[in-house]
Amino acid sequence: MTDGQLQQLVVQISTRDFHQPFRHRAYFNARLRTTGGRYQLESHNIDINPKMLTDFDEATLVGVIKHELCHYHLHLAGGGYRHRDADFKRLLAQVGGSRYAPAPKKRPQRVARYTYQCQRCGLVYHRQRRMNTQRYTCGRCRGPIKLV
Repeated sequence: MTDGQLQQLVVQISTRDFHQPFRHRAYFNARLRTTGGRYQLESHNIDINPKMLTDFDEATLVGVIKHELCHYHLHLAGGGYRHRDADFKRLLAQVGGSRYAPAPKKRPQRVARYTYQCQRCGLVYHRQRRMNTQRYTCGRCRGPIKLV
């Protein structure tokens, strides 16, 4: 699905379920990591995590779009658009949007590239970034640290 197809889907859901037009942009944002979507208060645009479509089915994507459209329409109407507001909860239940987006699948963990060891007590440190051994010492015994 492209950004243009997503825009058409959001406009269609807005007119069908909310009976109001969607006049701003909706697009996929791959930088979203832990959330299904985001409504931007300043620009009124909607970002959707592309993993909601690739990792899950289209029904999940539609639920996330309805959730973000609840924020959109309530904010523009001057109602309670935040998650804790009764207006938001009521409208979300009315249109059948998802309250919570499912967690995207975990990406592979990066492996530690650097291993350091205390020369006094032998404690081993695994790190992804290099460390200045002249500046830092062991957190347990204050001994000198060496790259292994």
